Amino acid sequence: MLIAVDAMGGEHAPREVVKGAIEAVKEFPTDIALVGNKPVLEMLLRRSKVRSNISIVQASQVITDEEEPIQAVQSKQDSSIVVGVNMVRDGIADGFASAGSTGAIVVAAFLSLEIVKGIERIACCVVFEPTQPSPTLLIDIGVNPNCRPIFLVQFAQLANILAERVFSIKSPRVGLLNNGAEEIKGNKLARETHQLLKKTDLNFIGNVEGFDVMKGKADIIVMDGFSGNILIKTIEGYSEVIQNLLELQEASELDRQLSGAALAQYVQMVSAIKKLDYKEVGGAYLLGVNGNVVITHGRSRAKTIKNAIHLAYLAAKQGVVEAIQNGQYATEQQPA
Repeated sequence: MLIAVDAMGGEHAPREVVKGAIEAVKEFPTDIALVGNKPVLEMLLRRSKVRSNISIVQASQVITDEEEPIQAVQSKQDSSIVVGVNMVRDGIADGFASAGSTGAIVVAAFLSLEIVKGIERIACCVVFEPTQPSPTLLIDIGVNPNCRPIFLVQFAQLANILAERVFSIKSPRVGLLNNGAEEIKGNKLARETHQLLKKTDLNFIGNVEGFDVMKGKADIIVMDGFSGNILIKTIEGYSEVIQNLLELQEASELDRQLSGAALAQYVQMVSAIKKLDYKEVGGAYLLGVNGNVVITHGRSRAKTIKNAIHLAYLAAKQGVVEAIQNGQYATEQQPA
């Protein structure tokens, strides 16, 4: 299995991307193709003893976050993002992971891989573990700020396949993010989506509120991309604030000050916060295209890159795209 990795995407590329790739091949049974400036990547790889599982694919251009995604993808066909996505399209790579421009990755995937037949919109699905043993999947976290009810129903169906295939969650509980638990709550989009979800064969448990996200009430939480992007960035900001506060105290001081139940609660809190950290998560799946694509944080360092590669590897190994291609999806003509 081969995972293509955008070696030039992100604030800390290419050095941290190369480090992450090296860590990934040590831990996971996969080969990696680093896509980017070949001379630079060769120089960075020379310092590592791990080489047989890592190859380099030349890409002479880089798309930055400041560039308009559509124009950048169309004008920079030899960029690390476009070349990496095209490797998936051409069957050379089984998956692609990038910390580069999210907009450019989405556009490149949309143009090169195309949307799976029957899917109205592609969506980003982030996977994290707040406090429960199994992961929680949030979809959509930013691709579709303006949605129709049928989009959200299909997002839930896509995430359901991912949850079952990759994370072995049987009959995942699906919740709809809303401002109240009652069926009549929410705006027109939420109310209509609720009614459609009730008619599917999904394990729909109803509305979930913002405070339910961290409680493991649902395995999948579906929302429009506008709300999802705000939610995920709020979680990320909360995680960073708490971690910064914790770092103000030396571990030795805490050991002296805390004992018994207080120390146990502190350890549990640190563990929960780490699970909210994007460095632990790895990235988000781009679902609905004909290829395995993982988008990770622009500030990703080696550990996050390694985890993103692992997510792409798991999706390819478990046949997520094939399962999505064979799925049956709700339509507006034929309600779910």
